[in-house]
Amino acid sequence: MMALEPRSVAQLAGASLSLLGWVLSCLTNYLPQWKNLNLDLNEMENWTVGLWQACVTQEEVGTQCKDFDSFLALPAELRVSRVLMFLSNGLGLLGLLAAGLGLDCLRLGESRRGLKKGLLILGGTVLWAAGVAALVPVSWVAHRTVREFWDETVPEIVPRWEFGEALFLGWFAGFFLLLGGGLLNCAACSTRAARASGHYVAAETQDRRQHPETNKTHLKI
Repeated sequence: MMALEPRSVAQLAGASLSLLGWVLSCLTNYLPQWKNLNLDLNEMENWTVGLWQACVTQEEVGTQCKDFDSFLALPAELRVSRVLMFLSNGLGLLGLLAAGLGLDCLRLGESRRGLKKGLLILGGTVLWAAGVAALVPVSWVAHRTVREFWDETVPEIVPRWEFGEALFLGWFAGFFLLLGGGLLNCAACSTRAARASGHYVAAETQDRRQHPETNKTHLKI
C-alpha cells in the first residue's frame, strides 16, 4: 500500500474537519440549549432557550418545549442568529460539494487540473465563510449573556441565564470549519509530488508505444 502525499493528507483532513464542523453547526442551529436558567427556589426545574423554542425540564414531568410564536418578538441577537446559522448551514453544504469535486482522490475530471484546483479553492473559501457565520451568532449570544449576568441593575434575587451546551458546539463548529477550509486552500495551492508527474510521464510513454506511426511522423518533420 503506497503512502499518501502530504497534499492528499491535507485535503482529506480538511474535508473531514469541514464535514464535522458542518454537522455540528446544524446541531447548534436546532438545539434549544443556547442558554440555561436554573431556579434557586426550585432546583428540580431547568429552563433552556434556543433559536426556535424554549424548554423546561422538570423531574416529575420531563422536558416540555414550546416553539416561539413570532420571529419579530425575539431579541435582536436571536433574530440575527437564526439568519446567520441558516447561512452557515447553507454555505457549509455548498462548500463541501465544491471541495469534494476538487479532491485529488476523486477521479472525476482528473485531466482538468485547473478546474479541480479552482473548485478546491472555492470550497475552502466558502467553508471558511461558513465558519465565520457560525462563530458570530454564538459569540454574540454569549456576550449578551455575560453582560446580563453581571448587570448590577438587576436584583441578585433574579435568576441569571448562563451558557448552554449549544454555544460550545457552535464554537467547535466554527473553528472546525475555519480549520478545514484553511487546510483545503493550502492543499490547493501546494504543488503535486514528483510521483504524480512520473505518473503522467509513464502515461505519455505508454501512449507513444500504442501509436508508433504518429511518433515516426513527428521524427520525419
